[in-house]
Amino acid sequence: MEPSLLPSLAFFTQVARHKSFTKAASEMHVSRAALSQNLKSLEQRLNVRLLNRTTRDMSLTDEGRQLLESLEPALASIERAVRNVGAAHDKPSGLLRINTSRSAAKMLIEPHISEFLGRYPDVKLELVMDDGLSNIIADGCDVGIRLGESLAQHVVAVPITPMLEMVVAGSPEYFSKNPIPTTIDDLIEHNCMSYRNVSSGAIYHWEFTSQDENHNLVTVEPKGTLITNDDECMIHAALQGIGLIQHLDISLRRHLDKGSLIRVLASWSQPFPGFYLYVPTRENMTSRVRALLDFLIEKRYSMEKIAK
Repeated sequence: MEPSLLPSLAFFTQVARHKSFTKAASEMHVSRAALSQNLKSLEQRLNVRLLNRTTRDMSLTDEGRQLLESLEPALASIERAVRNVGAAHDKPSGLLRINTSRSAAKMLIEPHISEFLGRYPDVKLELVMDDGLSNIIADGCDVGIRLGESLAQHVVAVPITPMLEMVVAGSPEYFSKNPIPTTIDDLIEHNCMSYRNVSSGAIYHWEFTSQDENHNLVTVEPKGTLITNDDECMIHAALQGIGLIQHLDISLRRHLDKGSLIRVLASWSQPFPGFYLYVPTRENMTSRVRALLDFLIEKRYSMEKIAK
């Protein structure tokens, strides 16, 4: 079927229902003359008369009646489909694919899955774990979650955590056997556990801010007896007293609050932009994406209150 026929068929249906060009034109916000000309063109394209018209009256031909009977259920289905799309846009529903690093998923998504799905039972979540910066459009994802410093300038990004800090910490057991480092030069004497990036395969270098007035970035390559590509494994090892780790403060906060880990070298760390939820554009944002964004912003405020 030619797509260009659809408007004319819709016009014909309205005229046939109202049995009036004037009423149909008013409802469809077109002029009576334009509607009459459109119907003439449709009859010419179909090579059949659909309407009998006089100066005072109008009626359907047999061909026009048959066409109307076929069109009405089809157009009703189209109207229902349009309404359903609008309803789905208003009420969060459907599959929501989130591309996120594993650490962000463990900290920001996994602890709240039950609460989010409880609020929005018609939403289905899919977490796509990718430690590299992903093209969410190419990967078929709705949103991505990454640290602010790693985002491209063209994406639309909203912060979903407070400012973060990198924390160096060890257990009380470890410090009962080893001196507390006071400068980053002291780290050479410590068992510093390493994290290997899943995507690049590179060992993550610990990052610090210099103590001089320039506050330059200083990196240290950790040397120790454990290398892992899993955040939780590294934290568990630190809790067992194996050595020191450097990790995001929000990942270690509960251990630091309980005293099972002790922070060191705090003066060598400066806050930096935290995690952001990003989308390609603000236009036509679905209700499920908006629901996730609002939910994570709510959790950000909770984190800020705890931090204070």
